[in-house]
Amino acid sequence: MKQVSQTTGTEDQETEAARRLAGALDPSMIDALLADAKITGTPIDGVDGLLNRMTKAVIERALQAEMTHELGYERDDPAGAGTGNSRNGSGRKTVSTANGPVTIDVPRDRNGTFEPKIVPKRRRRLGQIDEMILSLYARGLSTRDIEAHLLEVYGVAASRELISNITDVVVDEIEIWRNRPVDEVYPIVYIDGLRIKVRDKGAVTIKVAHLAVGVDVDGRKHALGLWIAEAEGAKFWHSVLTQLRNRGLRDILILCCDGLSGLPEAVTSAFPDTIVQTCVVHVVRNAMRFVSYQDRKKIATGMRTIYTAPSLEAAEIALKDLDTDWGRQYPGVIDVWRRAWNEFTPFLDYPAELRRVVYTTNAIESINFQLRKVTKTRGHFPSDEAAMKLLYLGLRNISSKRGGESGTGTWGWKMALNTLVVLFPGRLPL
Repeated sequence: MKQVSQTTGTEDQETEAARRLAGALDPSMIDALLADAKITGTPIDGVDGLLNRMTKAVIERALQAEMTHELGYERDDPAGAGTGNSRNGSGRKTVSTANGPVTIDVPRDRNGTFEPKIVPKRRRRLGQIDEMILSLYARGLSTRDIEAHLLEVYGVAASRELISNITDVVVDEIEIWRNRPVDEVYPIVYIDGLRIKVRDKGAVTIKVAHLAVGVDVDGRKHALGLWIAEAEGAKFWHSVLTQLRNRGLRDILILCCDGLSGLPEAVTSAFPDTIVQTCVVHVVRNAMRFVSYQDRKKIATGMRTIYTAPSLEAAEIALKDLDTDWGRQYPGVIDVWRRAWNEFTPFLDYPAELRRVVYTTNAIESINFQLRKVTKTRGHFPSDEAAMKLLYLGLRNISSKRGGESGTGTWGWKMALNTLVVLFPGRLPL
């Protein structure tokens, strides 16, 4: 909750500053400004609007205050005589702000040592422009769309190259995120994939972005990593799990996934005591592909008796009953269950409070759903790096809404945790 507290504190400070500023402005002065704007036909916002002019005045006043602080004396103050430095006119530059482009006069000193803080040298963007570009990019807008949006709404001319350069600032952040330390033990880890199109070696191919989400001992969910691959297999998954081990992970009690090729074998090698649990919702969904609409409710009821069975024996009987009733008409349904059976059956050993937590990868699918929204506008990505950049920004945007670095909670976790202590004695850091 540390990050959340810091954010809340910052927001409180900004609110208090805004309140003090509003109190310092005389309402009659504001009325006079608005009246003058109306008389002269000056709009409130926009490139030539009142807000833009006020922004110019505030920035230039702040720059003069910075120069006074730098020199140690006010303009035309005799105390400045003989100090070795003085004001030397000003230079003009145009900067982009959230209110549109503003042309300002930047004061200069005779020695050329003045380094303004509010408008640093060689900087042409102020306020939240960079953050706005990152936010728009994280929501799936292309560089072309962002360029058009900034020009149309804010009058800011930002080339696609500039936008790409701004979004590239997260590249180092991505590497830090991908290599950050993780907890030693995660009671539950979910892994699921998101299909994307990426240009590779001159051709557009289908790749999968695999997201791993871990539930820590407090029941908080954390995105552990994101990996893009064209083909799955034991070798790929061994590399992923080795990376997690190198980052500090020592044990996983239950790993939930959806029939990812090679993953069970890799888990057995890297974490021999980990139970691989297939996602029951995925099994049901895959089986439903073979069912006609008019029979879906009946088939769903039959499958429910399998995954709500009180024991393995009862589940086997329920599967046989499903086969007897529907196997001839829908052999694909029975085949799906039989192929997933070995990874499904561990689920039957869990009591109800733990089943509710592990029976589905919905916790991760909801994140993937949001990521699909930001990737669907892209026909394809030019490279794996471009895909990773957008997915990371999208994930960061989702995480900030879902609890930030502290993650989001797991419903019914206390009951599940007590069950995990009994089922996996000595493996939880309590």
